[in-house]
Amino acid sequence: MNTTPYIFFNGNCAEALAFYEKVLGARVEARMTYGESPAASHVPTAMHGHIIHARLRIGDSVVLASDSGEPGAVPDKAARFSLTVHTAKTAEAERIFNGLSEGGVVRMKMDKTFFAERFGTAFDRFGIPSMVICEKES
Repeated sequence: MNTTPYIFFNGNCAEALAFYEKVLGARVEARMTYGESPAASHVPTAMHGHIIHARLRIGDSVVLASDSGEPGAVPDKAARFSLTVHTAKTAEAERIFNGLSEGGVVRMKMDKTFFAERFGTAFDRFGIPSMVICEKES
């Protein structure tokens, strides 16, 4: 058994996927728009360019994502999770944290803590919360 996070975006899933490819070195393994799907005739034409389902590989992890129907459909308080990125090098942790927090909101600046060499939390520009941690530099 395992669990896989599924992230719902407000019409900007494709942009978010490109962002995570750039910042995290993620790889989009699958992507389908509403217009490419069997559901195309059941959704408004304006939705055809939006993502109905995507699979994103980040290192050894998988994250699933889509646009949640009509833009603006996901309430701001919907996020009750945080993506956690673990790195082995402090420089990599800082690079990823800076990339994720650019255009977003830093909740806790990247710094040394009692439990980690570097740790920081932020909401990225899509409102997705993340934690970046380097427990010990290897």
